[in-house]
Amino acid sequence: MSKINQIAWDDTVLPFQLDRSDIRGRVARLDGVLDHILSRHDYPAPVGALVAELALLAALIGPTVKLRWKLSLQVRGNGAVRTLAADYYAPEHDGAPARIRAWASFDTDRLDSRPPFEQVGEGYFAVLIDQGQGSLPYQGITPLSGGSLSACAQTYFAQSEQLPTRFQLASGYSRLTGETGHWRAGGIMLQTLPATPMQGEGGSGEGGLIEAADILQGAASENWNRANILLDTVEVLELIGPSVGPTDLLLRLFHEEEPRVFDTQRVEFGCSCTADRVRNTLSIYSAKDIAHMTTPEGIVTADCQFCGAHYEFDPQSLGFEATVDADGQPLPDRAAE
Repeated sequence: MSKINQIAWDDTVLPFQLDRSDIRGRVARLDGVLDHILSRHDYPAPVGALVAELALLAALIGPTVKLRWKLSLQVRGNGAVRTLAADYYAPEHDGAPARIRAWASFDTDRLDSRPPFEQVGEGYFAVLIDQGQGSLPYQGITPLSGGSLSACAQTYFAQSEQLPTRFQLASGYSRLTGETGHWRAGGIMLQTLPATPMQGEGGSGEGGLIEAADILQGAASENWNRANILLDTVEVLELIGPSVGPTDLLLRLFHEEEPRVFDTQRVEFGCSCTADRVRNTLSIYSAKDIAHMTTPEGIVTADCQFCGAHYEFDPQSLGFEATVDADGQPLPDRAAE
């Protein structure tokens, strides 16, 4: 294996199309990005596995949206793992990398030996698309079902977009000889091209959920089933790498489906938090509320849940009753205006 080639496909998303089947897809590899996300939090194993899965889903789904700003995946449950969140920020210009961040909140004393997804309990899986200033955010919600976050994402695409979609994901802590251990993840996404919308209400799945068989008919159904059977043969180490490149993996799995690849999208860790954003979040609070947030040292602190950045503020500069600005300069007396 060439180390140079390995570096070239780490933290990338490779779009492809299976020309014989009219199926599109993506191969994602997260190396430094995932290690950055997980190494900054002491997540127990089941929580770390869920964060890795959601980050990988964000990497695969983000490029499928004609996105100008941000795609967010959010999971809320009533189990030990209360919240999971991952954000995908679109490249700011041609040739720039996309940015990903992810985070989880959980109750340590409620975690047990059950599979990670069962630790979330009952709740929902949400996809939020924010195209930036001047546009209305989109939100799609689907119930937590199917035994994995990947299954929830598949359900979302079937219900909201009527696009049969399949994910095959894997993650793990890699320890190569002579190298420092770090987190890696890899996955494949398959998705049919848009078809005729399903007629009628409800599908054949649990609780009336729409499934691929409700949307695809004839040759399209045969192509989809064949591609899924081939995807089922993939091995964990093939997904994670690092010894098998994305193009080699596609040829191993789908050589008879005539895979065609497109330009690779680079991804990196990125967080949108800033002191000004935190200050703006706190602008809805009164001076009394800010006083309750003030530490004995006379400051208000805030930590970013995603990147761990620590912020400290003068309480007099916060809230809608602030008396000084961010630089400590007195604000105009509003009562006199």
